[in-house]
Amino acid sequence: MSILLHPAYFPPISHFVAMIKTDSVTFEVEDNFQKQTNRNRMYIYSPNGIQLLNIPIKHSKTKHQKFKDIKIEPAFDWQKQHFKSLEAAYRASPFFEYFEDDIRPLFEKKHTYMMDLNFEAIEIVTECLGIDLSYDKTTEYFHEVSNADDYRHLVNGKKDTSVFEPYTQVFGEKHGFINNLSILDLLFNEGRHAVDYLKSQTL
Repeated sequence: MSILLHPAYFPPISHFVAMIKTDSVTFEVEDNFQKQTNRNRMYIYSPNGIQLLNIPIKHSKTKHQKFKDIKIEPAFDWQKQHFKSLEAAYRASPFFEYFEDDIRPLFEKKHTYMMDLNFEAIEIVTECLGIDLSYDKTTEYFHEVSNADDYRHLVNGKKDTSVFEPYTQVFGEKHGFINNLSILDLLFNEGRHAVDYLKSQTL
C-alpha cells in the first residue's frame, strides 16, 4: 500500500500512524500553499492546555504560490520562542532530555524555505523513533490520485478527525487527554514506545 501526504511541521500523530502502516510514502511537493494548516504550525500540550506554534512566512504578492517556494520570515525570532515553549511544555516529560540534543539543532539553524525545514523535522523524528522512512516526492500535482491512499487532507487540522487512544501526558491530570497533537508530544511522553503505540492506532 502507498500513501500520499503533505510534509508538515513536526506533524500531528495521525501522519505518523499513516506512515508507519504503509510500504511506501510519497510527499506532495507540487501543491499551492494554504494558510492555517499544519504546513507551518504545530500544536503542543503546554501548562495552560493546547498551544499553537506558528512559523511566520514571507507573504507574496501573487495569490497562488507553491508551498515549495514559500520562504520563512526571518524578522521574527520564532525558533527561540518555539524551543522555549517546548521546554516549558515537556521539560518534565520522561523523554525530553533524552531527545533534546536531536531536536535542538533544528531551532538553531536558519532555513530559507518552509518545506526544507519540514522535511528535516520529519527526518529527525523518524530517527528518534528508530524507524526507517524512505519516501518519494511528487513531480506534478493531481487533484485526485488512484495509485495511493490520499491522506493529504490530514494537513488541515479541521479535516483531520482522527481519534486515538489516550497515553500519559505531562499536564493530563490538569486538563485531561488532548488528542492528535504534534508527534513531539507522543515522542517526549512515550519515547521509543511511541512506535508500538502508532502501530496499534487506526485512522
